[in-house]
Parts: sequence; C-alpha cells; structure tokens
Amino acid sequence: MQDRCIALFREVQDTICSGLERADGGAPFREDLWDRPGGGGGRSRVLVDGGIFEKAGVNFSEVHGELDPAFAGEMPGDGPTFHATGISLVLHPASPRIPSVHANFRRIERGSAAWFGGGADLTPYIPCDDDARHFHRTLKAVCDRHGHDRYPDYKAHCDRYFHLPHRGEMRGVGGIFFDGLGGDPEAELAFVADAARSFLDTYLPIVERHRDEPSTERERRFQLLRRGRYAEFNLLYDRGTRFGLKTAGRVESILISMPPLARWEYDFRPEPGSDEAAVIAMLQPRDWAS
Repeated sequence: MQDRCIALFREVQDTICSGLERADGGAPFREDLWDRPGGGGGRSRVLVDGGIFEKAGVNFSEVHGELDPAFAGEMPGDGPTFHATGISLVLHPASPRIPSVHANFRRIERGSAAWFGGGADLTPYIPCDDDARHFHRTLKAVCDRHGHDRYPDYKAHCDRYFHLPHRGEMRGVGGIFFDGLGGDPEAELAFVADAARSFLDTYLPIVERHRDEPSTERERRFQLLRRGRYAEFNLLYDRGTRFGLKTAGRVESILISMPPLARWEYDFRPEPGSDEAAVIAMLQPRDWAS
C-alpha cells in the first residue's frame, strides 16, 4: 500500500503540473529535489510570475523516521516511528478575478494505524456564486461515486476546519476535508485516487471563465487583504504546516503555500453593498452543491 500510494501521488503531481503549465502558458515549473534528515524526502515544484499564476506550488513528499515524543502524543497509532506520503498544492493567481485554491491528499502510518486524509477548498476575491457551485458540485460528484454520505460529511468538516475563529469567518467558500480514513484500505485508496485525479476538473474551468477579465486596483487591494487572512490560517491553524515543521520537513516546501504578496489594514470594513461585502457574506457555510 505504501508503494502504491507513493506511485499515485507522484503521478498526480506530474499530471497536475502539466495541466497547470498548459493553462498558464507563461512559465514552467521549477523542480527542487530534497532529502529529509532522518528519512525520506520529496520534490517541490513552483511556478512564479507566469501568465496566470503569481505563485503556484505543487509538492510531493515521502518521509519517515522517528517522531518527536512531545508530538507523538497528538497522533493516532503507536510506537516511535512514522511514514507519510502525499501531495499538496496551493495556487495563487495574479488576477483577483480568479480564486486561489488549495488541495492535498496523503496517507500516514504509525505503528499499527494507517489512515488517509486530504481535501480541497476555494478562496474567492470577487463574488461569483457560479464558481463556488462548480467547485462543490464537481467535488460532490467525486464523493458520490464512492458513497452518498461522503460529501455531506466532508463538506461539513471542511466548513469547520478552514475557519478562522479569531475572525469569525471561513477563509473561503470551503470544499471537502477528510482525515482519519482508516476503513477498508482499497476503498479509501480508490476514493483518494479519484479525488486527486479530479482536481483539475474542479479548478481549471473556473480559471478559463475569468482569465481574460480585466481587474481593478481596488480588486487587487482586496485580494491582498484576503491573502493576509490566508496566511493567518496557514500559520496559526493548518495541520499540514504543523506536521511538516514538527517532523523536520523542508521549510521552503512547507511554506510554499504562502502567498507571494499579502496585505494587512487596520480595522478594514467593506462598504455596504460593495463587492467586498458580498465576498465577506460568502464566507459562511452554505449549500453550494444544490
């Protein structure tokens, strides 16, 4: 199962990067191969200042070794050693007309326990219900192929997880999030493989819808403010960031998810009736798939 997951996540990284390069049309991915002290390593790919993407990071990793005893108590399973493999990506388009997106898919083993986790979520900067509907409906179709209880559960989990409690808002319009999938390994692998291979279908149609739309300085300013919220979540709450740092991962790869530019303004309040206010109103749980 370890070998099959490693092969799957490498394949998915290749497919996603090829699809994103074709869509971007302005720059190739740079690849960095790295070794982790203590066991394993990965390959990080980043595209910067392309035709669409200001920064796009797509990581594959396969790491193993001993856990920090202080951190081990926070993980399922038993024993001092672990093995983890997966793919993670964050895409930050230059245009505020195109949402940012995150996805990751992983498998972790510790002693007698093994489980899958992952998900995907969308962060818009302009109000466009059609984008959120497409994203959720595509994810729901994937989930429904593997059981009609998956999408409602994973969507609700995503709404809870990608939430900034200090702001009282979600970081975007959600998607799906799952963790601790330790049931039948063949069934769970089939679902994770389907979800990972379907990523481009969830996102590239949204890119195509907005890629030629002009944007304004006001929209860019708001994009940078929302990217600030994105950075707050990743640094304060993101489990993947925490796991990578606690297991001595490569810092450049862990923080590849951070936006290239962000902005913080004191006590920002959108004007009533503005597009900014409409985006803020979207950042609460909503039934997008119906």
